[in-house]
Amino acid sequence: MEFTGLYSTSPQINEPSLFDSPEERYSKARQSVQHFTVTQLGLAIFSNENSNQYVVHSYNFFVFPSTFGVTDVEFALSASSIQFLSHYGFDYNKFLKDGIPYMNEVQEKMLSQHLLAGSCRVSSALDRDVLKKAIDEVTCWIAAAEEEETMILQDLSGHRMFEVQLVLREALQNVWTQPLGDKKVMVKKVSPQQRRLLENSPYDYCQKELILLSARGFTNLFQTFVKAKKPLVGHNMLMDLMHLHDKFYKPLPESYEEFKRNIHNLFPVLIDTKTVTKSIWKKSPFPRVSNLLEVYMVLCSNLNPKDPACPVIALASDCSRYAEKKSPHEAGYDAFLCGSVLLKSAHLLLCRSTVDAVEADPSFSQYLTVLAEYLNKVNFIRGGVSSINFSGEDAPCQYPPALVVHVQGWPGLNERQVYQEFRAHCRFDVRRLSKNQFILLSNKFKHVKLVLRDYKHHPHLPVSIYRHWRHSPRVNCLLQVSGIVALWSVLAFVLGGASCCSF
Repeated sequence: MEFTGLYSTSPQINEPSLFDSPEERYSKARQSVQHFTVTQLGLAIFSNENSNQYVVHSYNFFVFPSTFGVTDVEFALSASSIQFLSHYGFDYNKFLKDGIPYMNEVQEKMLSQHLLAGSCRVSSALDRDVLKKAIDEVTCWIAAAEEEETMILQDLSGHRMFEVQLVLREALQNVWTQPLGDKKVMVKKVSPQQRRLLENSPYDYCQKELILLSARGFTNLFQTFVKAKKPLVGHNMLMDLMHLHDKFYKPLPESYEEFKRNIHNLFPVLIDTKTVTKSIWKKSPFPRVSNLLEVYMVLCSNLNPKDPACPVIALASDCSRYAEKKSPHEAGYDAFLCGSVLLKSAHLLLCRSTVDAVEADPSFSQYLTVLAEYLNKVNFIRGGVSSINFSGEDAPCQYPPALVVHVQGWPGLNERQVYQEFRAHCRFDVRRLSKNQFILLSNKFKHVKLVLRDYKHHPHLPVSIYRHWRHSPRVNCLLQVSGIVALWSVLAFVLGGASCCSF
């Protein structure tokens, strides 16, 4: 997927941090998903047609929120995201003008109620202009027209074809409408009796079900994915899953656990190629890359093309553009890369799992078997767990020890200033511990060693390894309270004993 933005930087606290638990990160990401929208969705369908050959049909869908009837959506644009996609040739005109509509279940329910009420309220100023033009044309024509005469309205597309017909039928009792295709609608002058017959006809193209089908747009295809229950593959796919839930299913729930349950019910088998390749990189002498295209290139160069068991991936004849030209950050191309990375990674894992040569045409079920430990584990960027487990408990990841900075002679120091101080040496996430202490977290052991070496005896910012029993404000508070209670107990005992002796 491509979006109008990733993480909202307002407030700044929304940025991902190593301190984030899965619940905290979900809450941050949820705000961003509600803030931005999807611009393009890529789908690549891999069909295992014979032996180890996979034929790929790859598609791009430009999508735009439905504006039919009362439905209207506000979304933000991130300047950096827009600039990034523009650099890679993203067609914003196609997104804005020709994007396929979509809606989630809550929006669909609102539209359904709106249609049942017979209301024809239009939310868009553009749609109002289109409707006014159509009504003016029909009103001028119908005054002089005879019954059974017809006229054609031009340049109506998508939901406007339905809106124009609904408004005309409501406003004029002696007309009937019928779509002709190619952005045209036929308007016919009819008698009241004929109008009643036509309204009860099963062939009316303005039936509620057909209007909803059109307004749902891409959501119809999403529902097909859900029914198919095929393995859903993505790369770093947490944000994709959150947008799928929010835009095409239901608004994201506040509860992180409810989100996990919903996604698992929608897509029982998830495979994140980022999770898979991160594991492979730890056990292989391959270059450490994370960009999807670079991952694909590394796997292509390290798998033996002469290996008869190696999966052969071929683009279908009507989807051959990606065979001739790389198109990074075009959603359909990235989907093709993602599925290819999965097959190549699975083959690599299969080769390692057996001492014998891999059979000539390994099945996809064999690939799923060697991928079993990665199923439903979606990569978690810079946080308290390495992946989110959509079919079980999230396992914490092993990070280097946290460091504590003791501020001396530098009053008023804040988290941003501490971050800037250590930024030249390495990347840490910073959180205030107390008035004069800050915790530093890194995901690289070499960075922790470097800072300990250079700042252990720093005159203003000495650094040491964080010890919970020693540095935690709660533990310190508990120890202080315990000390006070113990002191009072001793005093009471001593004074009580002295009183008894004097008596």
